[in-house]
Formats: sequence, structure tokens, C-alpha cells
Amino acid sequence: MSTEASTPVRQLSFRAALLGTVLAVVLSAANAYLGLFAGLTVSASIPAAVLSLGILRLFADANVLENNIVQTAASAGEAIAAGVIFTLPALVMLDYWSDFAYFQTVLIAGVGGLLGVIMTVPLRRALVDDNRLAFPEGQATAAVLKAGYGGTAAAGIGTLLAGAGIGAVAKLADSGLKIWEGVAETALSFGQQSSFYVGSYLSPALLAVGYIVGINVALPVLLGGVFAWWIAIPLVMAFGGGDIAAGVAGAEQVWSEQIRYLGVGAMLVGGLVALWTLRGQLFGALKQTGETVLPNQRDLPRSLLITLLVLLALPMIALYAVLLDSIVAGASVALLMLATAFLFSAVAAYMAGLVGSSNNPVSGVTIATILITALGLYLFFGAEQAGPASAIIVGAVVCCAAAIGGDNMQDLKAGAILGASPAAQQLAQMLGVIAAVCVLSPVLSLLLHAYGIGVSDAAHPNALPAPQASLMVAVVRGVFGGDLPWAWVIGGGVIGLATIALDSLLGRRGSGFRLPVLAVALGLYPPLSLSMAIAFGGFVAWLGGSGAAREGRGLLAAAGIITGEALMGIFIALPVAFSGSSDVLALDVGGLPAAWPGLLLMLGLGLWLGRLARSTDAGPRA
Repeated sequence: MSTEASTPVRQLSFRAALLGTVLAVVLSAANAYLGLFAGLTVSASIPAAVLSLGILRLFADANVLENNIVQTAASAGEAIAAGVIFTLPALVMLDYWSDFAYFQTVLIAGVGGLLGVIMTVPLRRALVDDNRLAFPEGQATAAVLKAGYGGTAAAGIGTLLAGAGIGAVAKLADSGLKIWEGVAETALSFGQQSSFYVGSYLSPALLAVGYIVGINVALPVLLGGVFAWWIAIPLVMAFGGGDIAAGVAGAEQVWSEQIRYLGVGAMLVGGLVALWTLRGQLFGALKQTGETVLPNQRDLPRSLLITLLVLLALPMIALYAVLLDSIVAGASVALLMLATAFLFSAVAAYMAGLVGSSNNPVSGVTIATILITALGLYLFFGAEQAGPASAIIVGAVVCCAAAIGGDNMQDLKAGAILGASPAAQQLAQMLGVIAAVCVLSPVLSLLLHAYGIGVSDAAHPNALPAPQASLMVAVVRGVFGGDLPWAWVIGGGVIGLATIALDSLLGRRGSGFRLPVLAVALGLYPPLSLSMAIAFGGFVAWLGGSGAAREGRGLLAAAGIITGEALMGIFIALPVAFSGSSDVLALDVGGLPAAWPGLLLMLGLGLWLGRLARSTDAGPRA
């Protein structure tokens, strides 16, 4: 159901804005704990859409575009939480902060989040309107909202609910009740020289994402993972770079300390190439921003965006000038912050179009930012005491911008399908950012004093590990201490260039299969288990009939699976946060937990989605 542009329909109403900001606060708080504890957050676009449908349908005059505004504002809460918890805890670990200072936290996170909205406005036409990118979660969100309001998608509501139920029960059984393990993995040793990791997340949501993006994205992601885990890691181990006897743990250690930096280098190269490739569309979009007439094509005015950009830059210049005791240094670092925020907001937006915002490697682009910033500070200002803190703050702004940039583009894709006003959605994103950043500081302070963050000690024996922030600390200490694995970062850049050359060759030969460099970089950076789960979904879509597999009832089923798992992930986070124990819901199954029930579930879901894809009754289309 598309809303006609000529018909005025209520979108950014008071009730939609109020509900959106309330949900942004709730979802940001829940995901702050979950991210510090598990190193991931739960995408909130689809859960927020479901919650909005349930609440706004109490009003007889509510419409689908109001619901779209609610999920747009609410999803900003989860996205900004990811940007904050991946970076700002590093300032505590570096002993630069003793607590999460309210004003500074609001300033850093707020500037980053608003920059993420502002800097992706000109990219909307180049990435969303062009229809070359799938934006799987944007499509799924639109499918959820359309199904909730009937129309051509009403017949698929049963399929949607069935998928949601399966996704929710699977998440509860895995992460909550701990009935089975969430990852099936092993390490195969060949003599005493090498070890090959084999594994997959048993996540229905990752399967559904792979199903939606299709084989042409899922396979390059898998190829990147295979190179990292089946070629690079075994070679390092063969030459004495890891503990073969440690099995999975040994392979993961090599990946964590060395191989993941290949992904960072490849992302740097891929991001620059992606921007260069889009330069014509980007400059064209910059000229047209805010100048269209139809409501469903109008962005925020260019004059407003420029004014906001200046107003956001000024306090950051002052902050960096105080940190580095130099106005020139402060202005230079702020300029670098703006440049990298734009670069990586664009990269994150592009990656969201490939694999969705849930699997967007914002921590990878943040590491790249911190590498660039820390190196520049070290070379020009030496090992100043405030150098590591300044690099982390730049990384925090960029991480928040990238997280919001990807989320914003997903929401704009959903809005484009529904016929929504981009300008209204962009304002809703800003409202969600502002609401969320106002509560994150006290939430983080509470978690810090209750559980501890980072390294466990006598006072906090079960500290929240904050894995991404810990990695940021290792990066800045490595740069200022002179022991960062630059060879791996450079090697990743070389892989990125080789991938681009191969993709160009495939394009010249007219091949239907391509190798987008950012998809390969995405496979290099995370655990292979994530790439495997996404690839499985892509193969299911391919076997089901290419593009047709990602439409109709198959799309609604995949959207339902993502919805159910995401909602249950948020609900599970609440008792875990209150109790301080990840096992608060765990059942005693007599030492039974193993991977095989999850494997059977994944196989069963693959068969179900494949059957839906091949069905002659395609059902509603997104």
C-alpha cells in the first residue's frame, strides 16, 4: 500500500513523535546493557514498527505513515546506543574519565548522531531511490507496516506472525533459557601445523537477512570470511603464530589480535572507492537537496543542514582545543572528525543497503577512524597525554554518525516504499537521537557502578566486558605505544584493491556475479560464524528462484523471523539487566545444551523459506 503524494496524510504528528521518542529512550537503555555485555545490539526498526502498530491502532484515525515515523524515531535510540557503548567506555578504561560525565556524553553522542542524519541526507537519492541496493531491513520494516494495515499484504499476515513466533521462540530458547548453544563450531587440525575453524551462528535472523539480500551479497561476504579463517589464520598458525592445541580458542585469538585488521584495511579502501563511485550521484543529489516539490521526495532544506553542521562543529572545536591545549589543534581535529564522519556515514549507509543495519560493521569503521586520528595526533603532536582520549572522542562521534547513518538509510528505504516524506523522517531521526542521548549517561553510570565495565577486579568480579570499547583501547595504546599490527591493516588494503580489480574484470565480462569490496571486507572482519549464517540464507534464496525468492510470502516470513528474534532479544535484556546475570532465565537441562537443536531449526527454516520462494502463490509483494 503506497500513499499517494497528492493526498495529505498525517505523518509527523504529536502522538507519533511522542511515542517514537519514548520508545527511543527505552530501546537505547536496553541495548546499552546488551551491547556492553554481549558486544552487539538488537536492530530496533522492525521491533519499533511492531510496537507502533500495536499502540497506534488503538486510534481509529491512525495511519501507516504515522507508524513509520514512530519506528524511525525509535530505531534511532538503538543505533545511537551502539555508537556510544562501542566507544565511550574506552575513556573509562583509559582512566581519562572516572564516570560518564553527563554534559560531555550528551555532547559527543548528540553531535555524532545528528551528523549521521545530516550527512546522509544528500545520499538518499543516490542509494535509496536508485533501487540498486536491497536495504533488507528497510524492506522488511515496510512489509511489517503494510501487513499491519492490510491492503495487498493482508493475506500474508499469518506468514508474518508465524515467522515472528519462530524467531521469538528460537531467541528465547537460545539466549534466554540456554536450551541449546547459539553457535555450532569446531576447529579441524591437520597435523601439528594448521587449524581450520568451521562454525555458524544458529540465528534465524541472520538466515533471514541472508535470504533478503540474496546470493550476490551473501556469497562475497562468505568469501571474505573463508579467506580470513581458512587461509590467513591457518597460515599464521602454521608459522607459529597461534596455539594449535587451543582449537577454536586458538583460532579466535589469532583472528582477534591480527586477522580482523585485514577487514579494517579493506574497509578503508572500499569506503574510499564506494564514495568515488558514487561521486556523480552524490554531487547531483547535493545540488537538488530540498528543492523538489512533491512531499514524498522532499529532504530537509540545504540551508538548514549547513546551519546545523556549523552549530555542531563549534562546540567540538572548543572541546578538542581544551583537550589538546591548542585552538589550531582543536580546529584540525574537528575538521578531521567531520571528514571521517561523512566518509564513514556514507560507508555505513552503503553497507546497510547490502546487509542491513544489524550487520553493519560500524565498529570496523570506528577502528579505522581511530587509527587515522591517533596516527595523525601522534605524528603531529607526539605522545601527548590527551592524544588517546582525543582519538577515542573522534571515534565516538564517527561511530555514532555511522550507526545513525545506516539506520537512517534503512528507515528512508521503508519510507520510500510506503510513500513517506523523507524530510519528516529525517526530523523524526533527530528527535530520536536527542531523546536517547539524554538518558544514556545515567544508564551507563549505573551499569559502571553496579557491575563494572572492562576488566574485572575484586570490586567487580563480573564486569561487563564491552568488547568493542576494549578493542578501541588496544588500538590507541598500540599507536601511541608503537606496537600496532600495521602490516595487517596494509594487507587488508591490498586485498581490497585486488577485490576491486577482480570485480571490475567480472563487470567487463558481463558476469551476473560481482564482488563488491565492502561485502568482502564485511566477511574479513567478523567471525566466520556470522558469514556462514548469512550465506546459508542467500543460498536458500538462490535455490528458491533468485529475485522472486525475496518477494511475496517469503519476504514477509523473513521479516517476521527478524521481528520475533529482535523483540525477544530486547525482552531478554531486561531481566538480565535487573539481575546482573546472563543465566537468570537459564533452565537446568542436565548438561544437555548442544548445537544440534539449533542446527535442526536452521535447516527447517531454510526448507520453509525455500518452499515459500518456490510457491506459485507469491502472495503480497513489498
